[in-house]
Amino acid sequence: MTQLLHITERSSWEAAADSGLYRMSTRGVSLDEQGFIHCSLPHQLRTVAEYVYGDAADDLVVLVIDSELLESPVKYEAPEPGAAEFPHIYGPVPTAAVTEVVPVVRDAQGRMLLPE
Repeated sequence: MTQLLHITERSSWEAAADSGLYRMSTRGVSLDEQGFIHCSLPHQLRTVAEYVYGDAADDLVVLVIDSELLESPVKYEAPEPGAAEFPHIYGPVPTAAVTEVVPVVRDAQGRMLLPE
């Protein structure tokens, strides 16, 4: 199993939990608009979280996704030639594939405390 991580607003996750499918690609962009769901490997999460949500006061969570429970393909792609490859899920994520939902909190300096 590969653990894929996806950071999102708690409200987006709660809406998915009600429907059974998670369909957000990234901050403010749906799967339908982007064509895939952005994810990270554990060592990539901090960079992505700070880049996409660093200025956010949103109530955030990290979804821990079990790649073996996905029905859609996962492709590893670089945002530009020579850059690191990130996992992209090409379809909705069944909520049953999310094995853990980790709240994101900030320390006294405002730095996000993320799962390792």
